Amino acid sequence: MTRPSPTVHAVRDDALGEDDACALRDRLAAREVSPHELVQASVARAREVNDALNAVAAWVERGSVPSDVGRDGAFSGIPTVLKDNEDLAGYPTTQGSRAVRDTVAAQHTPAVAHMLQLGLVPLAKTTLPEFGLTAVTESSRFGATRNPYHPGHTPGGSSGGTAALVAAGVVPIGHANDGGGSIRIPASCCGLVGLKPTRGRLPDRPELRRLPIGITTQGVLTRSVRDTARYYAESERVFRPTNLPAIGQVSGPSAARLRVALVTKAPHGLAMDPEVVEQTVAVAGLLDRLGHGVEAIEPPVDERFGPDFLRYWQLLASGLQHAGAAIVGPGFDRTRTEAFTQYLSSRVAVDLPLLPGSLRRLRRLAHRHESVFASYDLVLSPVLAQPPPEVGDLGPSVDPRTQLLRLVQWTTFTPLQNISGSPAISLPLGWSRRGLPIGVQLAAPFGHERRLLEMAYELEQAVGRTPAQRAQGE
Repeated sequence: MTRPSPTVHAVRDDALGEDDACALRDRLAAREVSPHELVQASVARAREVNDALNAVAAWVERGSVPSDVGRDGAFSGIPTVLKDNEDLAGYPTTQGSRAVRDTVAAQHTPAVAHMLQLGLVPLAKTTLPEFGLTAVTESSRFGATRNPYHPGHTPGGSSGGTAALVAAGVVPIGHANDGGGSIRIPASCCGLVGLKPTRGRLPDRPELRRLPIGITTQGVLTRSVRDTARYYAESERVFRPTNLPAIGQVSGPSAARLRVALVTKAPHGLAMDPEVVEQTVAVAGLLDRLGHGVEAIEPPVDERFGPDFLRYWQLLASGLQHAGAAIVGPGFDRTRTEAFTQYLSSRVAVDLPLLPGSLRRLRRLAHRHESVFASYDLVLSPVLAQPPPEVGDLGPSVDPRTQLLRLVQWTTFTPLQNISGSPAISLPLGWSRRGLPIGVQLAAPFGHERRLLEMAYELEQAVGRTPAQRAQGE
């Protein structure tokens, strides 16, 4: 089918044009455009589309370049946005919650400091669901954020505000993070490239190391594979985790032909949308024609994984509900959290006898998951079991139990890599008949982002420009 254009987009003949971040770097180096012009153009674009998308949680000083932005950074002068669960000094961090007081942050969190060191210029903080606990960007505090392709549908979550602005052409690259799929899910919903890196690849809050199982990681959303590849190459120059293989600069496909496992069945027998299966199988066919070996396998998790992950998710929600003041700051009012947060928290007491066993199995999962890669180089699967649902289907007004059931059925493929810590990427390679993006996921062994990026380049080149690039060029 013809790849559709976003219904809501801000691309125009201004300083940004149709360029991705790599093209803007070249134009900045040639002095064809200035950082000030790029930021001003992004601010104008954001203000033009935000009424339709509702993706901005707070504006950063209009047109300003913060004094601690790296003037010699690899992305110096390129505008970006920051998800509003990370601290930007001088601005409050709301976590998408009415329970959090608007206290101005005194310093940047490591993820934000890292992006500023690379020279990226933030123009806004973006919306998320409360504490990022669900996969749509809807909250009582900010309302619903909408998908640029179909504003009646969700952009996904929890990094949905960033995804909406990147897909609409406001910025070429935006901050996201992922604790259960929150980079890959909005990438899939908005036709973007979303790489969840290996745990520890990018700087993060040191207190997260105290969690029973570390599931979160930082990252970005982009409209092109080369922007994602360049971001990780440049990040590695200023933050190099010595326990992981280097990614290096990935500039194209590898000549190696890989063994790819294909998973199209949802774990636990959950229902799959036929269009999602069709699009994933089509990518498998493309890989086969490109000379890669593709073999269908069963889901690489047992029937206990879903309930185990849910019990851990409930434990995290309970920690936020009952220790919010210590976690997110003074003034936290737990009586004002969403009904969904309260419901997840309440389930901990019910499942408490089962929790120790769940935690043990989840900790062992990393080793078992890596064993898949003894036989295969990559695993291909859907990102989500269905295309993006309509706004409100998983929103705060839905009964929490119903909301949880719908969430579990929709997001069944992404949590595995959060538990294992291994990398996975969502690529914009499919479309529903209604013109909604359908991403496919490629997963790799721990530390092997380079393999994912090489394959992403090959697929991008095989199908032409990415959906967002093509749409903005039409």
